[in-house]
Amino acid sequence: MDKYSFLNAAHTAYFAELYDQYLKNPDSVEPSWRAFFQGFDFGSESGSEMVEDIPTEAFSCDDVSEGITKEFQVLKLINGYRNRGHLFTRTNPVRERRQYSPTLDIQNFGLSESDLETEFSAGDILGIGKQSLKEIIRHLKSIYCDAIGVEYMYIRNPDEIEWIQKKLNVNDFQPDFSSDEKKHILKKLNEAVAFESFLHTKYVGQKRFSLEGNETLIPALDSLIENAANHGVKEFVMGMAHRGRLSTLTNIFGKSAKDIFSEFDGKDYEQKIFDGDVKYHLGWTSNRKTQAGHEINLNIAPNPSHLEAVGAVVEGITRAKQDDKYADDPSKVLPIIVHGDAAIAGQGIVYEIIQMSNLEGYKTNGTIHIVVNNQIGFTTNYLDGRSSTYCTDVAKVTLSPVLHVNADDAEAVVHAMLFALHFRMKFKRDVFIDLLGYRKYGHNEGDEPRFTQPKLYRAISNHKNPRDIYAEQLISEKVIDEDHVDKLEKEYKDKLEENLEDSRKIDKTVITPFMQGEWENYNNVTEDQMITKIDTTYSKEGLEKIAKVISNLPEDKKFIKKIERLVQSRQTMFDEDKLDWSMAEHLAYGTLLEEGYDVRMSGQDIERGTFSHRHAVIKVEDSEEEIVLLNEISDKQGRFFIYNSLLSEYGVVGFDYGYAMASPKTLTIWEAQFGDFSNGAQIMMDQYISAAEDKWKLQNGLVMLLPHGYEGQGAEHSSARMERYLQMCAKDNMFVMDCTTPANMYHLLRKQMKGNFRKPLIVFTPKSLLRHSMVVSTVDEFANGSFQMVIDDANVKVKEVKSLIFVTGKFYYDLYEAREELKRKDVALVRVEQLFPLPEKQIKEMIKKYNKAEEVVWAQEEPRNMGAYSYLLMHLDEAKTFRVASRRPYGAPAAGSSVRSKKRHQQVIDFVFDKEKDNQRI
Repeated sequence: MDKYSFLNAAHTAYFAELYDQYLKNPDSVEPSWRAFFQGFDFGSESGSEMVEDIPTEAFSCDDVSEGITKEFQVLKLINGYRNRGHLFTRTNPVRERRQYSPTLDIQNFGLSESDLETEFSAGDILGIGKQSLKEIIRHLKSIYCDAIGVEYMYIRNPDEIEWIQKKLNVNDFQPDFSSDEKKHILKKLNEAVAFESFLHTKYVGQKRFSLEGNETLIPALDSLIENAANHGVKEFVMGMAHRGRLSTLTNIFGKSAKDIFSEFDGKDYEQKIFDGDVKYHLGWTSNRKTQAGHEINLNIAPNPSHLEAVGAVVEGITRAKQDDKYADDPSKVLPIIVHGDAAIAGQGIVYEIIQMSNLEGYKTNGTIHIVVNNQIGFTTNYLDGRSSTYCTDVAKVTLSPVLHVNADDAEAVVHAMLFALHFRMKFKRDVFIDLLGYRKYGHNEGDEPRFTQPKLYRAISNHKNPRDIYAEQLISEKVIDEDHVDKLEKEYKDKLEENLEDSRKIDKTVITPFMQGEWENYNNVTEDQMITKIDTTYSKEGLEKIAKVISNLPEDKKFIKKIERLVQSRQTMFDEDKLDWSMAEHLAYGTLLEEGYDVRMSGQDIERGTFSHRHAVIKVEDSEEEIVLLNEISDKQGRFFIYNSLLSEYGVVGFDYGYAMASPKTLTIWEAQFGDFSNGAQIMMDQYISAAEDKWKLQNGLVMLLPHGYEGQGAEHSSARMERYLQMCAKDNMFVMDCTTPANMYHLLRKQMKGNFRKPLIVFTPKSLLRHSMVVSTVDEFANGSFQMVIDDANVKVKEVKSLIFVTGKFYYDLYEAREELKRKDVALVRVEQLFPLPEKQIKEMIKKYNKAEEVVWAQEEPRNMGAYSYLLMHLDEAKTFRVASRRPYGAPAAGSSVRSKKRHQQVIDFVFDKEKDNQRI
């Protein structure tokens, strides 16, 4: 015992604090103490595996006095509650918790009933000073096992753990609201309950996806907004699915109940230019003045039924607002995502979004995630819906804290929300709230939930709503009297009745645009206006200045020789009047930056480009310092952002779409590594990019660059699935392009920003053409040209043409080379650069111009069932008479064998020039 006698002479509180620090973060403790504690743990836990750095001498708990040993055991008990207390909470209002083992019984920590009255200095760790074990346990149960269960001990940042524990120790993590605050919580809770009750009465059987069972979401969101404004938050961006959305719109975002009732009545829309959407998908933007007098902007993004898709869009909107308005303090824009329990556990997009949260190109300084936990997905029980213990276990990917809260306990829910807000504002990181309630009716109000969950719905049918539970609590506390709730409900429902009467006096529904402030000077335009010429010229002098900047690296830094030569070649290209594809991009971005626009690009390997053509970010050889020459053009230029993305399509496309939605003055570009990889984001294409203007009156200028072209690289590296994008095209919803010249690409990118409207732009970009000797344009074509929807053949005489060939993209160059080899001067190759809106007028003019031609051919390198052919048949009557030269229909876009692919490619080329070579056998 002599070697440990100092332990008995020192104050036990010191050891308790030191041991607690060791339990949180062993590396933070001085090495000799760490070795001692490891040895103590090893000696006190039978069956433990050997731990590194344990003293070589045998360690026995007998070496330390019983008092010190017990102190350490109490600290282990405290740590047990911190780690596992959430498993033993009373957070489920309608179901018994699963049974977990090991328990938190004191016997499991070397303690016994006889220790309950003994005082331990370990109480200092809880902020209660030296207390009896009985009192320490009472505090632990109050903190960790009441209406809120907290998961946080997996966090690796000791500062965060210490901050959380201090927060938890305040008032045993119990709410402490004033009477006025309690009355306000009840008021908002009444609005949530009464609103759903009113709809249930007035619109019997109609889908509304009610919030009943989780109504405490409303006072929690209300408290979040009020308190966030006090912390300097200026804007909220929120995404949520259908459950509880209508209540949130009217009771939090201030949307008039009159408008919601109009939507329930199914009236037609006042605006004729769009089709609208169901009421629980619509977005909303409003300004709210808080009780403290702060102005705050509120946005709830429109969303489709594809659960969790809106989360990525919300993050993009948030980042755009942060970049545009609050670059000095991005925390002033707060994203909130409301999930369903089945959706957050089942949808992979959630994982993608969470993996983005700390990445330089996508971080938003922390999101508050709220799970409206119904404990059931449609008809699927949670035991069949996930393998994880909690639906929120994805939060552990980023070591984010999770609070599981009983949705019946209104004060606990608001208290948890305030904790989440404070954590986000302090650490700029994500935090999750699992609001554990139930779903009063079936998936929608017409379902019969007892078919699949008879036992659960028997319990729910006898269960009081959260408002009545809270009202009883406040009556017992003498905060309100017996009539208070009746008065609140009558006043609120009287207002709803007035709104209902007013709504029925109106013939049509008016849809208010989302984020109308950002889009004030932009117009919704039709197809005719989309094909109107836009001035995209830029002076040669200005181009020369930009070319010089992007051709010169800093002389005081060391670069890889190959990069030096590549950058210097930009100036050579300019001087020789032969600008390639990379110069088209750089000069388009540079000129737009000079004109005050911002440019944001993201995608996999986008900084250098998948095919190593772009090199927008250049690394210093020794330090890997990043040099971005496009940010060195002038002092007054816009900002150029470019980020290599995580290996995600769905999440990143959604993010960039959201960014473009909130920042129309930014050229926002997402580039696929290969074009068909974009099919990983198909939901974003279908639900947002192609349809949002029709559904939600939303403009969006997102540009998607999709490398496309048949070079024998196999099925997954050839086709960008052009046919799918074209199938989605209708009226005036987006642009689809397949450019063949650098000048056309240059003007196309400039055109995207210079108009007073925004449409998504899909561009099928080249791979092999990036360095093709023919794929060059002159400086004059850049400076004084314009975007050409159709490019005529300047190398033939009209009267000699016997075959008029319409072609798009890279295949033009293959046909051009074949024509030269065959010396066929009777074949005209006309390029269709714009596929949608289809330039019918120009195509017909070409047919008329070459009216001596014996045949008109549509030539494509894609199989017959892919590419643009079927689209042409739908949109161009003349296409029905075209001879079609293509691969025959296939299930896969291309052959895996390069030999077979080359053979098929050549057969199509042969058939273009000789119709006797029937390619149907290819």
